[in-house]
Amino acid sequence: MSSRRILITGLSSDWGGSLAQVLERDPDVQAIVGIDTTDPRHALERTEFVRVDTDHVVLRRILSAAAIDTVIDTRLIADPLIAPLGRAHEVNVLGTRSVLLACGDPGSPVRKIVFKSSAHYYGCEPNDPAFFTEEMSRPRPPTTAIERDIVEAEAAVGDFATANPSAIVTILRVAEAIGGEPSGSRLSLLNLPVVPAILGFDPRCQFIHRDDAVGVLAHAARQDLPGIYNAAADGVLALSEVASLLGKPMLPMLPPWGTVFAAAQLRRLGLRVPVETLGQLRFGRGLDNRRLKASGYSYMYTSREAVLKLRAHQRLRPLLRSGSEPYRYEREVEEFLRWSPSVRSVEPARGGEPADRAGQERGARG
Repeated sequence: MSSRRILITGLSSDWGGSLAQVLERDPDVQAIVGIDTTDPRHALERTEFVRVDTDHVVLRRILSAAAIDTVIDTRLIADPLIAPLGRAHEVNVLGTRSVLLACGDPGSPVRKIVFKSSAHYYGCEPNDPAFFTEEMSRPRPPTTAIERDIVEAEAAVGDFATANPSAIVTILRVAEAIGGEPSGSRLSLLNLPVVPAILGFDPRCQFIHRDDAVGVLAHAARQDLPGIYNAAADGVLALSEVASLLGKPMLPMLPPWGTVFAAAQLRRLGLRVPVETLGQLRFGRGLDNRRLKASGYSYMYTSREAVLKLRAHQRLRPLLRSGSEPYRYEREVEEFLRWSPSVRSVEPARGGEPADRAGQERGARG
């Protein structure tokens, strides 16, 4: 089915806001509604923002009133440094169940759900396969709070798909995203003057560029992709190769015993690094991405190219920060720019002059 009326959860996140910008350029998308508890951080032209949490009663009313056929859930917190673990559990598990409850309500117009999950679903262990495929389950039970959240959230989405066989339910297990300004534990380490490592380990690294992370979400909205899909760029790099591409030395500064001890050493340097990231610094992880490519998605960047783009961004960051002020959402201004008949359209009219929206509306009525 073609997604024409889309609701995006987590509109104020980088993923939600960037996705809305991409979908706004799709002429086949008739309406976009975004929900979140904080103001959007991206300039949006035709996305309607509703300040609301994932309360299923309120969400059910929005879905019905806006005749939403597709819900894209981008809220998952896969990095414990982004929010306290209690808040992460509330968003990841309770919030996901609430969204699914609203979508599964009798009479709901929703026919497609896209759930942004994380490659942390698989964990990081010494005996992991070279590449995880979607058919593989975790070799061991989850060992951290975030991993338990992700496994539990995916189980809820899977139960929804079983109970609603007519709905198209897509789970995207997204690899570590790099590029641009979005922060995270792994990206924070790569932004340091040196790349820290664990003594005796040179783990595998597989990334996805942030533009591809948004691109796969938009691809899932445009295509019918039932089931689970790994979203990761082509190619796997050793951490030493990543450091070389970034033009930085790799410093094996962490002891090879005890993740808790290693985390304590990093905290002494002012760095908070979660257990999930320390696991990747030991063993790394690889995802088989062939299923998503077979569905028609073409990655814009390989893992190597994503790292090179990150290096370019790191070099330009001082100049970018000295440029224009960041976007700030102002409800009254947004309402005026979108709906006032006095505002001229951004599309040029015949003769090269901007079209007058009020004149267009009068002509349409005439």
